[in-house]
Amino acid sequence: MTTDHDEGLEVSVRRRNPLTRLLVIAALGLPFILPASPAAAAPTTPARHLGDVVPAPVETRPDARGAFRLGPTTVIRTAPGSAAARQVGRQLAETLRPATGYPLPVLAVRSTPLPEIALVIGGADARVGQEGYQLDVTRHGVTIRANTAAGLFAGTQTLRQLLPAQIEASDRQRVTWTVPGGRIIDYPRFAYRGAMLDLARHFHTVDEITAYVDLISQYKINYLHLHLTDDQGWRIQIDSWPRLTTVGGGPGTGVDGVGPGFLTKADYKAVVAYAAARHITIVPEIDMPGHTNAAQSTYPELNCDGVAPPPRTDIAVGYSSLCIGDELTYRFVEDVIRELAAITPGPFLHIGGDEAHATTDEDYRTFMQRVLPLVAKYGKRASGWNEVTQVDPPTDVVAQFWGTGTTNADLADAAARGNKVIMSPANKSYLDMKYDPTTRLGLSWAAYIEVSDAYGWDPATRVAGVGEDAILGVEAPLWSETLRTLDDIEYMAFPRLPAIAELGWSTAASHDWESFRTRLGEQAPRWRLQDVDFYPSPQVPWL
Repeated sequence: MTTDHDEGLEVSVRRRNPLTRLLVIAALGLPFILPASPAAAAPTTPARHLGDVVPAPVETRPDARGAFRLGPTTVIRTAPGSAAARQVGRQLAETLRPATGYPLPVLAVRSTPLPEIALVIGGADARVGQEGYQLDVTRHGVTIRANTAAGLFAGTQTLRQLLPAQIEASDRQRVTWTVPGGRIIDYPRFAYRGAMLDLARHFHTVDEITAYVDLISQYKINYLHLHLTDDQGWRIQIDSWPRLTTVGGGPGTGVDGVGPGFLTKADYKAVVAYAAARHITIVPEIDMPGHTNAAQSTYPELNCDGVAPPPRTDIAVGYSSLCIGDELTYRFVEDVIRELAAITPGPFLHIGGDEAHATTDEDYRTFMQRVLPLVAKYGKRASGWNEVTQVDPPTDVVAQFWGTGTTNADLADAAARGNKVIMSPANKSYLDMKYDPTTRLGLSWAAYIEVSDAYGWDPATRVAGVGEDAILGVEAPLWSETLRTLDDIEYMAFPRLPAIAELGWSTAASHDWESFRTRLGEQAPRWRLQDVDFYPSPQVPWL
């Protein structure tokens, strides 16, 4: 049978008429699935509550009498003509079908007499904005309303967590699929809620990147920053400089020489499309004028002396610099920006700018004054690590703070001028930092970061002079010097990534460690069913 039906189908009959229900089931071609007898029913699963989700919702209004039971005749309904809502409905159906065993057809109709999950664009509480949602649960069904498909998608991720954890299983489970009754009004604190994955120090494949997208999208992350170039490797195809990938990203590249590989333009577009379908925008980064040894060892002409330095596979930083006074440098940079911008539909292009210790302050300023306009020339908004604020950049440039301190005069001055800031303090949000001295992966130069450390800060008070109005959002970078596999990515990101996600989404007033650690502990059965290799922090009461 097909899972989607005629968009023109409209049924306007009484919801509670049993004979009508049977006739509609037959008309839609749904199988007659009888519920299990009481003797065969599954054991009761722990009761869920509207607030038992990560990130914490803005407002919940429980209704103990309104719980909805997902069943074999439940349908997913979207309004006729709403392709965006229908796509979210299809994704939800694909998520729920394996564990429930129910057909869950996606119907583009105005009404049905069947129990339903309705996905509606429009009519939500005025507060939800562009990414929020209103979720209503009654005995007769679930309705998610939002102003955009992104808001609907966020609502479905909340619904997913409100169902028993077994919903994440890949095969049919004997569970009573109950959603707690009531209403949720929810919307994000910050517009930008990001994760970053470093492909330069160790290349991660398309499959690994998209698997990470699947995981982070569950926690309302909406940007994935890809660190595509560094001293140890160049990971994105540039047609006008073809050896960047075949040599700079080829065999022997990466930390210890064990992380070769690169994204073709087709690969990159596939990642962009996959992320976009889950309402995540890709932010590509080309780090410069430092962190450029992979390019300079491939093309000698990018060095002031015309001599290629040897490839680097260590983890040292701060020794490389493009030749600031050479016009070839800017031809190279413009070629890279032009080609990357052409395949990046998102608004941002990250130009790095950190740890340029081999570039003088004067040369750094000269370089940025030449390069920042190139990003704008090709229709993108420049972002860079917080060092870019040293050159008084245009106010549309976004600065990403990665320092470990609580003061930064250049950043505060930029915020006062109107530049927006993404908060990524290395001693709070860097997911590659070890949890403690015994952690088998990661580094510790910034700090040991346990879950309470990742959660225990406020982006709006972290740096003096950079308040709530200046902050675009938060991001959790994951550098890959010690990573090799998807399991490594998962082990370092979970459970700390959800902590950063909650800082980005939930209100400051809702920030509560005891509540968070309990809700986080309830994620464990879901992660086990998803085969997520998470770190079982002793700080969290894992189910």
